[in-house]
Amino acid sequence: MSALPVTTAAMAATRDGYGNALIKLGSTDPNVVVLDAGVSDSTRTNKFAEKYPERFFNMGISEGDMVCTAAGMAKCGKTAFATSFICFLLGRSMDQILVSVAYSDSNVKIIGTHAGVAIGEDGPTAQAIGDVSYMRAVPNFIVICPADAVEAEKAIIAIAQRKGPAYVRLGRGNVRTIYDDSYKFEIGKASVVAEGNDAAIIASGIMVQESLAASEVLKKEEINVRVVNMSTIKPIDRQAIISAAETGTIITAEDHNIYGGLGSAVAEVISEEELGVKFGRIGVKDQFAESDSQKVLFRKYGMDADAIASAVRTLKN
Repeated sequence: MSALPVTTAAMAATRDGYGNALIKLGSTDPNVVVLDAGVSDSTRTNKFAEKYPERFFNMGISEGDMVCTAAGMAKCGKTAFATSFICFLLGRSMDQILVSVAYSDSNVKIIGTHAGVAIGEDGPTAQAIGDVSYMRAVPNFIVICPADAVEAEKAIIAIAQRKGPAYVRLGRGNVRTIYDDSYKFEIGKASVVAEGNDAAIIASGIMVQESLAASEVLKKEEINVRVVNMSTIKPIDRQAIISAAETGTIITAEDHNIYGGLGSAVAEVISEEELGVKFGRIGVKDQFAESDSQKVLFRKYGMDADAIASAVRTLKN
């Protein structure tokens, strides 16, 4: 069985899955190198540093230098992972990412942690809500936002086996474990984690667990909702969206601005394929959040399970 029941699932952060994947990669591929911008405890790259110190490079608070160094290593045959908090990693090094990684088609994996308003108390300057939009628009990059630690680990291993640029978006807080070890991650393929034909919720990252909780609420009202984990946002799984459209209603759910991210990507497919469905977006509504707990912020900004369930009811009526 690939998906675990929501009520009995364990908890772990997607960044923990990243740390676990690096250990596995380090043991099998001597060309894997890891760079971090002085936050290795938080990004979980410290696990790799402890085991393979000769292949770990703490670049300090110098994200642009880190990205360029990673690109140089990649040109020398290394698989380079450049890691930091998203707000710093993208905010301070987009020029280097564009030129040294994307334009040069370098084998660099940009790994950003602490995504979205889910980081809570760190406040709006640290809550990365536009990163998917940035990276989706950069040529040569794939963009992945795993739903749990198991998927994060498998996604990191998958991008290591694929040459070229990749961006992976990871969270800080613990999320429910959705998958077990039998789960097969494939770049560009969505995963249905709850079946239903009355409506479809297409979600990414932490919003997959909120969507699963919403589906349980709706099931009690005899509304059976399909929940699709769209962990690869670029290239997006067009067929999964076409299949979801058979329900007549699609809602996207993401811990990101509703502009430019998963919602926009799904809307593009709906338009291009002329699917003719009812469509809505759950996410940050083009505003800065404040500093508070994830639970409080998700409720205040209409991103929790209750808000998702409400959106399904409204669209279907």
